[in-house]
Amino acid sequence: MPGGATVLAAATNPDRVEAPVTVKAYLLCVFASFGGIFFGYDSGYMNGVLGMNYFINLYTGLPIPGADATQAQTDAFTLPSWQKSLITSILSAGTFFGAIIAGDLADYFGRRITIVSGCGIFIVGCVLQTASRGLGLLVAGRIVSGFGVGFISAIIILYMSEIAPRKVRGAIVSGYQFCITIGLLLASCVCYATQNRTDTGSYRIPIAIQFAWALILGGGLLLLPESPRWYVKHGKIDQATRALSRVRGQPQDSTYIQEEIAEIIANHEYETELIPSQSYLGSWAACFSGSISNPQSNLRRTLLGISLQMMQQWTGVNFIFYFGTTFFQDLGTISNPFLISLITTLVNVCSTPLSFWTIERYGRRPLLIYGALGMFICEFIVGIMGVAKPGDSSIVKAQISFICIYIFFFASTWGPGAWVCIGEIFPIPIRSRGVGLSTASNWFWNCIIAVITPYMVGTDQGNLGSRVFFVWGSTCVICFIYAYFLVWETKSLTLEQVDRMMEECGSPRKSAGWKPHSTFAAEMGLTQEGKLPVTTHEKIGADHNDVANSAPVPATAV
Repeated sequence: MPGGATVLAAATNPDRVEAPVTVKAYLLCVFASFGGIFFGYDSGYMNGVLGMNYFINLYTGLPIPGADATQAQTDAFTLPSWQKSLITSILSAGTFFGAIIAGDLADYFGRRITIVSGCGIFIVGCVLQTASRGLGLLVAGRIVSGFGVGFISAIIILYMSEIAPRKVRGAIVSGYQFCITIGLLLASCVCYATQNRTDTGSYRIPIAIQFAWALILGGGLLLLPESPRWYVKHGKIDQATRALSRVRGQPQDSTYIQEEIAEIIANHEYETELIPSQSYLGSWAACFSGSISNPQSNLRRTLLGISLQMMQQWTGVNFIFYFGTTFFQDLGTISNPFLISLITTLVNVCSTPLSFWTIERYGRRPLLIYGALGMFICEFIVGIMGVAKPGDSSIVKAQISFICIYIFFFASTWGPGAWVCIGEIFPIPIRSRGVGLSTASNWFWNCIIAVITPYMVGTDQGNLGSRVFFVWGSTCVICFIYAYFLVWETKSLTLEQVDRMMEECGSPRKSAGWKPHSTFAAEMGLTQEGKLPVTTHEKIGADHNDVANSAPVPATAV
């Protein structure tokens, strides 16, 4: 090759752009989904803590009602709505900013190091929360922990999407949602076990257990490879080849590895031509470039990711997981609201694994469309029953049954589906920031719901009671319409093929029928010998750091 160019073996068959899935590679990718434990546990333990007698007494000064307490005294023994709102929502506020910052850090330092850093920040927040005996330090700890969770929740999705084999990528990323449900269940179990303690251990034990999640994830990720696509973006082809070899369980000189690396390189060079290197602010502006009428523009993709996570929160499921205990207490007909919250969380856990199969068998679009349909039917039924016969214990039991069915629909469809989609729709140049913005949107709306819900259902405020389910039912109708018109089908495609599909389809409704017919490597200069020239690919790393006119460095032969 002239100019000292080296070559990589490349494929013209779109079905041969990825190695077969091995057990080792599958388990390596699955471990990363453990990050969902953070999201779930940190979201769920506060649901139980807010209803603990000792915690309410400590933070309000109200005496714990005795066995002979009147109904008025029992009803008054609760945290004010503004405290519930602040304590719950402040975590999401910290996570919102953490997710946005994480996109930049993941591009500069790498996906893996950014997640490990998030674990460290999370531990600092846990220390502050565990040490707290008043509102100020607890809130400070929650917001610091939120930054750490923001790093983890944004970049773990990016990392898993970039290393997972295409045939099981949906199932592996769905594992993240499954770990979220496991975290929620563990939080419910721990709170159930400590609820009757009459010392600070009632809330400190649930908080302190989170140290274990940070140590397991942070320590484990130090042993895993960096994302090969991050190495390619920085022009480090040798490191990318070694990393891909580990995550695919194939030797470095395997044709599978060379062909997949060649396809990743070709796609990145193609995308770099469309989105040339810019200044720092210009690179952020690239996320919003293009026309909103163009289905494959960066603007449309970014808005799709942001709105998809917004819709996931609009399903209203976090109302149950954040405020289920206090909501069931306010209904006045449930003898053990902690147990009911534990049951709803268990339904969440048991329903999620179904998505591992359905998301790869039927695809992303059908899950989101029919999941929204099932949710809004259940929520309207719950609302109608509660309005028709308020305070009837038999009606409340029926409501709980439909709430469990509603949680089943969420956990097996929108719960994992939204996370899977945002990890697949962005091209390499804006992927980390696109996923960061999408995750930030999830936490922003998570925060908004956590702020307003206590005022909507609190007995000292809006006191909507069961009528709140008309609100969530209406938003699920919007989710149904949104999924039908705007969600792409990305099942069984590599991330590079998703880019091509969006270019050629024109409409999400046609995406399910699209099949890959060529490779980027073939179109970016495949030689007669079946090789892809890689002349000075290190220029990508230089471009990434805005180093103009840098001397070309020959790529090392693979």
